[in-house]
Amino acid sequence: MDRNTLKLIGIFSLALVVLLGVVLPVEADIYRYIDGNGVMHFTNVPTSSIQNYKLFLKEKPQITNRYSTEKYDSLISDASERHGVSFPLLKAIIKAESDFDPHAVSKKGATGLMQIMPENFKPLGIRDPFDPWENINAGARYFKQMYDRFKGKLALSLAAYNAGPTAVDRYKTIPPYEETEEYVRRVLKYYYNYKNL
Repeated sequence: MDRNTLKLIGIFSLALVVLLGVVLPVEADIYRYIDGNGVMHFTNVPTSSIQNYKLFLKEKPQITNRYSTEKYDSLISDASERHGVSFPLLKAIIKAESDFDPHAVSKKGATGLMQIMPENFKPLGIRDPFDPWENINAGARYFKQMYDRFKGKLALSLAAYNAGPTAVDRYKTIPPYEETEEYVRRVLKYYYNYKNL
């Protein structure tokens, strides 16, 4: 190959590396190793399998919300008035549950914007769980049932929405499930954000 061809290949390779660096998200998983003295060592590149590094934190690439946060405001407003649940709270539940994805399905089978479990479809009158109007109204009605059951205690009502009312009854507080504790924190954070807009 002549010098100009090599130069063009070099420029093309550099451009490709830059392009990939811009387009593809970079992930940096963190690994932990505890040595014989009990000292913790963290790295993003485990140096030896002998030291038994274990995955400590899996970094997820940050993805911007693909779904409009305002698209369902009129439906949320309607459900809010119909079921007596505040608009910012319903919006916060939807944000935490599905991030406004009307086609979301969880690993456990919860479906739609408010992530309603299939066993609740019939009691809540849901024919199409992916229909935003049906899903938001059913989710608002179910949340209102939890809110009434737990006498207006917001954190307990949210915990019941996430983990089920039986779990809240059993523990008489937010169940000690990491997922539920994190869920309640997230909804409350979103709720106060939406409330102060």
